[in-house]
Amino acid sequence: MHIGFLGLGNMGAPMARNLLKAGHQLTVFDLSAAAVSSLVEAGAKSAASPAALAQADVELIITMLPAAAHVKSVYLGEDGLLAHVRPGVPLIDSSTIDPLSAREVASAARQHGNPMLDAPVSGGTGGATAGTLTFMVGGDAADFDRAQPILAAMGKNIVLCGGSGNGQAAKVANNMLLGISMIGVAEAMSLGVALGVDPKVLAGIINTSSGRCWSSDTYNPFPGVLENVPAARGYSGGFGSDLMLKDLGLASEAAKQVRQPVILGALAQQLYQSFSLQGHGGLDFSAIINLYRKDTEA
Repeated sequence: MHIGFLGLGNMGAPMARNLLKAGHQLTVFDLSAAAVSSLVEAGAKSAASPAALAQADVELIITMLPAAAHVKSVYLGEDGLLAHVRPGVPLIDSSTIDPLSAREVASAARQHGNPMLDAPVSGGTGGATAGTLTFMVGGDAADFDRAQPILAAMGKNIVLCGGSGNGQAAKVANNMLLGISMIGVAEAMSLGVALGVDPKVLAGIINTSSGRCWSSDTYNPFPGVLENVPAARGYSGGFGSDLMLKDLGLASEAAKQVRQPVILGALAQQLYQSFSLQGHGGLDFSAIINLYRKDTEA
């Protein structure tokens, strides 16, 4: 299939590469010339603008953009995708944005005659590279069925969550819980170590007891407990604290729109905001433990 891919950042670039590996033809666009050049070297063609990409006779367009403002601009702008794409071309947005914005863009796409899915991902840059992402998809079931083979080239767990915007709703709920659970593990690990328990012993107890969770058994924030996690390399790489702050903000904003209390989510947002204001937004989100450890200055 000839696919247009717009947004070649830390997630988009490896996702696009996996589509090339699966044998698809790609036309790509990004504001970063270096990112475009790297994909062209891998076999993609480049487009000079979103409008040019939409006019490149593509059969499907995928976007992976930083925020709702970018998604609206790319799709709804005067020189955006919907102003130039042929009716009938399916659209998939894998950006992480708020559900209402996703529904607004999907509605505009439908009015133009283009089926659209919101398909945010979980799995980080490692999952994007390995092609093992989880896709949380919102949209029509028939459109989902047609998109599954394409999504399967980039991920291994592809779930239809309901109508337009529901993929985003699932993503913000999941990431809100992730932020809360990481803070909980950070507190528990810091308390146990401060009381004299070896961190590996404590983690082993937690991971075989009722406190077990992904933030502890797979991504433990305490240095020396696990290898090949950000805590083992000075909290570099992984999922940045500012990205977690963004997702917690999306969750809080979505909760306001439906008058749903998210008390712990709001507290987690404030803790990550404080951490970011201290200059640590570029560190992995598990570095939040440095707010608690007595032997480390945050």
